[in-house]
Amino acid sequence: MTYQVSKNIDSNKIFLINRSEIEGRLEAEYYKPSIAIWENKIRKQSTKKLSDYVITMAGGATPKTDNEDYYSDENNGVVFLRVQNLQTTGEITKENCKFIAKKIHDGLLKRSQVAGGDLLIKITGVGRMAVASVAPEGFIGNINQHLVVVKTQSKTISHYLARYLNLDIIEKIASRHTTGGTRPALDYSALRSIPIIEGINFNIIDNAIEIAKQKNKEARDLLDSIDDYILNELGITLPKQNEVDTKDIPAWMDTENLLVKNGRLFVTSFKEVVDNRIDPKIYSWQVNQLKHSIAMSKYKCRSLLSIVCNVCSGDWGIDANNEDTENSSKYTKCLVIRSTEFDNQYNLRLDNNRAKYRLIDNKKLLQLDLQKGDILFEKSGGSPDQPVGRVAILTDEILNSHDMAFSNFISKMRIIDGICPEYVFDFLKTAYNIRLTDAMQSQTNGIRNLIARDYFCQDIPIPPIDKQKSIALNIQEIREQAKNKSNDSIKILNEANFAVERIILGS
Repeated sequence: MTYQVSKNIDSNKIFLINRSEIEGRLEAEYYKPSIAIWENKIRKQSTKKLSDYVITMAGGATPKTDNEDYYSDENNGVVFLRVQNLQTTGEITKENCKFIAKKIHDGLLKRSQVAGGDLLIKITGVGRMAVASVAPEGFIGNINQHLVVVKTQSKTISHYLARYLNLDIIEKIASRHTTGGTRPALDYSALRSIPIIEGINFNIIDNAIEIAKQKNKEARDLLDSIDDYILNELGITLPKQNEVDTKDIPAWMDTENLLVKNGRLFVTSFKEVVDNRIDPKIYSWQVNQLKHSIAMSKYKCRSLLSIVCNVCSGDWGIDANNEDTENSSKYTKCLVIRSTEFDNQYNLRLDNNRAKYRLIDNKKLLQLDLQKGDILFEKSGGSPDQPVGRVAILTDEILNSHDMAFSNFISKMRIIDGICPEYVFDFLKTAYNIRLTDAMQSQTNGIRNLIARDYFCQDIPIPPIDKQKSIALNIQEIREQAKNKSNDSIKILNEANFAVERIILGS
């Protein structure tokens, strides 16, 4: 008699397989019926494997971050691609790119050099596996250990493979063959064995990508308009970049000197430096003019310190997987907000694939005392192209989604009664975007630290409360419009992806 699972049970959660079907792996996920059936269909239609298109395949590495000689900047270094620089559209984004020194590119990482037309594939890490992108014409770069660079016979082949690998169904097949627990990995053998179906018409996806690009551009334009909006509402006119007013230059300095004209060479009084930071950035013409522009707002300014209360540093807690059962009642498992969760465009991005859950001591949790309207600010971390000082605001939606805490690289401040916290959040976000916050940090051992004294001494224009609320509401509406356009682009791409998959699977 053959045993059968009840039809009332989800067959993807509880299922049976024959011993003869076991292929040397014992993970239940590997034998999940829906994915196994899809893979069988794909393999029956495929005529080749990825290995048939590979001329060479090489993995990258990450140079030690504590050695400054290994890294560089955009003007002097080579693009160093990471997982976040690959997109399911098959393109590379240079947003938040890192750069390595040319000597590292030509030496230590010579085998993983990337050129135009090369295929790049994600092989390790949480979240979506086998994300693939193609390096654009003329590109010169390198990759870290979570990617491989594949040289194919042509850019056309690379583009076809990227479109194919980025299909949801192919990603599921790739993920099925990963190994590892907390950090899945797709080894070279599994990657090379991915079945490839030739001759798929990707016009549906190509057209969807173009429409999605336009939607995303419209979303970016809306987000970019926020800073201009809030500055205009507050009557703040920013100084022109790299254009020093000659009246601000001392008579004895050469006004024709390019370094003087663009503000890179300047003077400050000894009185300003005494008992203060020996850091030229904070005394620069650009920073002083930014501060002056804000101080000249049509509304009276107050220091940030004067409008905040309940400032509190975060806590990293202890590993949730090593819970001390005897003292488990002392802790609460919380989603701990890190710098990674700060979204430069909207607010917080709490992605379950990347979220970290830690055990926080209940006494510390009481001290953190997170409430709606609290503003979190990044006090340590950053990178050469991303200063610390980013901000996020806690909403009911965020607080109700999980037990929440925040890491020791983050601090919290609460805005006093009579001031709209959403308005303060919006202004601090703009202050960061115009790079005022950039002058409020120090750097040691590659880590940037926000200088609290400078940060809390910055001026905040304070309009009447009704005006604050109006500004905050209008900005919220702009962000929602941008978010809707961004979501539309995702929906358009998903529908196109699904349409191609239905053609392939014949359903």
